[in-house]
Amino acid sequence: MSQTAGNFSQRVLDWYDQHGRKHLPWQQNITPYRVWISEIMLQQTQVKTVIPYFETFMERFPDVHALASAPVDDVLHLWSGLGYYSRARNLHKAACQVVERFHGEFPQSVDQLTELPGIGRSTAGAIASISMGIRAPILDGNVKRVLARHHAIDGWPGQSTVANKLWDIAENHTPSERLPQYTQAMMDLGAMICTRTRPTCHLCPLQESCMAHAMGDTAAYPGKKTKKTLPERQVRMLMVVNHVGEVLMQKRPSQGIWGGLWNFPEVSIDESLDEKAEAMVGTGLYGMETWTPFRHTFSHYHLDITPIKAFTADESYAFHGNTQWCWISVTSTAHLGMPAPVMKLLGLLAKSL
Repeated sequence: MSQTAGNFSQRVLDWYDQHGRKHLPWQQNITPYRVWISEIMLQQTQVKTVIPYFETFMERFPDVHALASAPVDDVLHLWSGLGYYSRARNLHKAACQVVERFHGEFPQSVDQLTELPGIGRSTAGAIASISMGIRAPILDGNVKRVLARHHAIDGWPGQSTVANKLWDIAENHTPSERLPQYTQAMMDLGAMICTRTRPTCHLCPLQESCMAHAMGDTAAYPGKKTKKTLPERQVRMLMVVNHVGEVLMQKRPSQGIWGGLWNFPEVSIDESLDEKAEAMVGTGLYGMETWTPFRHTFSHYHLDITPIKAFTADESYAFHGNTQWCWISVTSTAHLGMPAPVMKLLGLLAKSL
């Protein structure tokens, strides 16, 4: 590590000692498991949103054995509302592998950690450095921003050439001592000081050597991905209520959007509602009521949802042995993972009955 790099890390550590965050839930009783869960939850999610989810998750799954032995539906249920549900499915898969391959102990190397589902190089670096004291750089969104501005690295970090430059810089700046504190400090610096908009440069310990600040153009770094117009999709969600006030739910395939979550049956704009209902429950519908459409936006498309409430004409069909369909009480959704829009609709449906 060069003298300049050493000066960089020392300034970061001095700032952290005075101003860094030290009382977040996952910073207490630090273990590889707790760091791993927090890092996955914090991907594309703000700290204030993650805190209650983390605390609930730890209460239900206090260690990797508890997580591995739980049904994946229980994991998805506690994840409901956090979004990017592949994270939850990969958590469960990785926990099973840690138990089966490593006897419940997390591997002690970045390379082995990245072999686990859902763990990339930066997450592995955070687990290794924070919970094991292993020298390993990280490069999450906050750290990319700090380094891209400090060194005026042109281009979007999603490009491999830009990412490789930033990894080299991150490796060079990572010290040999106080690894947990330095790793947390870099994340804090991006989250608290070197923010996307309106960074508080006058409070930054790196201001005097920051090239973007010297040029008066922090907004230019890091480079942004070219925006594309998101495509739009339309779907009707059929909320079928039976004679005892239960609503019909369908489990989505494990892959794809909302993979493995429970959802209302979807009917495309071109399909007949009556024919779809007949195929699903073997009976017709009555009292059909179309609710106000609303939009839910994913990272790569807009989904325009039209909710339709209806009742079965006869007693509800029993799905014997079919685990992809079920009737549930609109007021009791325990242990079922559902997307946020579906949970919201269930609440409105319960009030309407």
